Amino acid sequence: MSENTQSPRKPRVAVVFGGRSSEHAISVVTAGAVLSAIDRDKYDVLPIGITTDGRWALTADAPERMAIADRSLPSVTELAESETGGVVLSVDPASREVVLQEPGSVPKALGEVDVVFPMLHGPYGEDGTLQGLLELSGVPYVGAGVLASAVGQDKEYMKRVFVSFGLPVGPYVVVRPREWEQNPAAARKKIVEFAADHGWPLFVKPARGGSSMGITKVDDLSGLDEAVEEARRHDPKIIVESLIRGREIECGVLEFEDGPRASVPAEIPPVTDHDFYDFEAKYIDSASGIVPAPIGDEATAEIQRLAVAAYEAVSCEGLVRADFFLTEDGGFVINEINTMPGFTPISMYPRMWQESGVSYPELVDRLIQAALNRSTGLR
Repeated sequence: MSENTQSPRKPRVAVVFGGRSSEHAISVVTAGAVLSAIDRDKYDVLPIGITTDGRWALTADAPERMAIADRSLPSVTELAESETGGVVLSVDPASREVVLQEPGSVPKALGEVDVVFPMLHGPYGEDGTLQGLLELSGVPYVGAGVLASAVGQDKEYMKRVFVSFGLPVGPYVVVRPREWEQNPAAARKKIVEFAADHGWPLFVKPARGGSSMGITKVDDLSGLDEAVEEARRHDPKIIVESLIRGREIECGVLEFEDGPRASVPAEIPPVTDHDFYDFEAKYIDSASGIVPAPIGDEATAEIQRLAVAAYEAVSCEGLVRADFFLTEDGGFVINEINTMPGFTPISMYPRMWQESGVSYPELVDRLIQAALNRSTGLR
């Protein structure tokens, strides 16, 4: 009498990417790199793209079509297998079924999902909104939870948390939507007074943006209004920061079985063709960082300590890239953290871990395994 044995099903990973934010294209590029690295012998993969208007689409599993080519940025619309309909994830925690719904057709079950790898940057994905949906659905996911994602996306509240934990933060001022809309003269005066205290130039940024998009370096009052409007194209709330003279140093944090550990740091050298390390320098012109950063053992140990402290302060999970300035007096100032840093081939986070002994495929696998071992809900 023979016994029919069935091999266990491989965990199914839904890679969700694109999204409604201005970082849509970078999310697609990042997801392409991750899709290339996931071990298909170990995991089943379901690529799901979110278009710029918010439609969840089943997409081609085609990483080669998701890269920046000839300075042209990819989009989910180009990858979607259908121009209509959408993918729906159940909000019933008892069911992790994913369904494809097309107009005029019977819904098609795509099977259950065991974990979501949300490769989304910016609002509507990295800011806790998607994480909240996944919590409701009871589906584990890679990266920070709802609170940490929201705090990590909002530069104002991120800095407020850092200050409360004693981490060194540079000077900044926030202009809220109502301030600029109802009394731009008063809001402008607020920024000018900040400049009088801390000096020009200033950096005007979207408060809840990323990938260096919408940021302007302002050398004097004449360029201020234009910089504010550029930032507000990405976010009605802006943050203005003073120039910190120093070297730009980054450090990665990754969740291991015994807790978070820091990578070797990297240095972002001054870019000669750009005013600062902006979007084009990062993604189009491929500015390269120095890994490991040549800052000495003592400074390396200190930035690693601060990076893990920032990760813990915001209650992060999975991964974080922490960005610092090493000032002229030898101290560190934390600029920000990124709870879902870029995973493009030139991104600093995977490069730092590669130099720390964790290969790109192992990095992706560790993040998936950490998510699978973590429950949703309060933890």
